[in-house]
Amino acid sequence: RAAWLIMRHKEGLDEEERRQVAQLTEQEGEIGKAISLTEGFIDLVRQKQPEGLETWLEKAAASCLSAFERFAKGIREDSEAVKAGLTLPWSTGPVEGQINRLKMLKRQMYGRANIDLLKQRVVLRT
Repeated sequence: RAAWLIMRHKEGLDEEERRQVAQLTEQEGEIGKAISLTEGFIDLVRQKQPEGLETWLEKAAASCLSAFERFAKGIREDSEAVKAGLTLPWSTGPVEGQINRLKMLKRQMYGRANIDLLKQRVVLRT
């Protein structure tokens, strides 16, 4: 629930939820740092600000939070793709949704049927 509250748009929170987020943010140590870094990254993505990415990566790498350090390292390794995602207007969301649906169908049918039944379920659905 806490992660959901932090990830949501602030305008969409009611008074109680805002109080809960503020209470979590005021926590000393790792929780407060993690929330601050998360909110910073969410703002970069939502506002499509690639120029702030390097600053955020430095903060994440210096945070002493291993999850954020690993995340920052992964973003640095694929920085061109991340910057493209922050600047280009295109989205692969619809394609990813279809791939996800196909994988779910394959998992449901694993070991039970052959490719003909899978093709029939995919074709009939679309």
